[in-house]
Amino acid sequence: MSTESTRATIDAYLAKTRARDLDGAVALFSEDVDWDAPAPASGAAPWSGRRSSRAEVAEFFRLLHAYLERRDFTVTHAVVEGDHGVIIGRLTDTVKATGATLATPFAAHVTVRDGQIVGYSLFEDTHALAKALDGVTGPPGADGATAPAG
Repeated sequence: MSTESTRATIDAYLAKTRARDLDGAVALFSEDVDWDAPAPASGAAPWSGRRSSRAEVAEFFRLLHAYLERRDFTVTHAVVEGDHGVIIGRLTDTVKATGATLATPFAAHVTVRDGQIVGYSLFEDTHALAKALDGVTGPPGADGATAPAG
């Protein structure tokens, strides 16, 4: 695949993500995808982990948005060559259950074939993520979902 075609797919993904068009963003993924968003050692982020289908990617976004409210998502660089792209930026989210802030730089390695995302590896500060989620047992409104005591 050409660098231009890969860039167009990545740009479309970023535009749909920024607009919170999650169905549109998920539609850019292949039915079979190699997705990895490593979880903190605490296991506190149920959206994290490996995924292998478009439906599982949709579940990632559903869970992510159930727990976190985005305050800032800034892409500072997007480097593309052939089938591969690397997105670099920073994000700030609020944990809905507690009001805690998560601020982290991030990078994502994206692989595109035939106009679809077939590989996605996310790199972020999982320690900061675990710290922001400390004490959260579920999304707001879920049975047992509470803020930490104290």
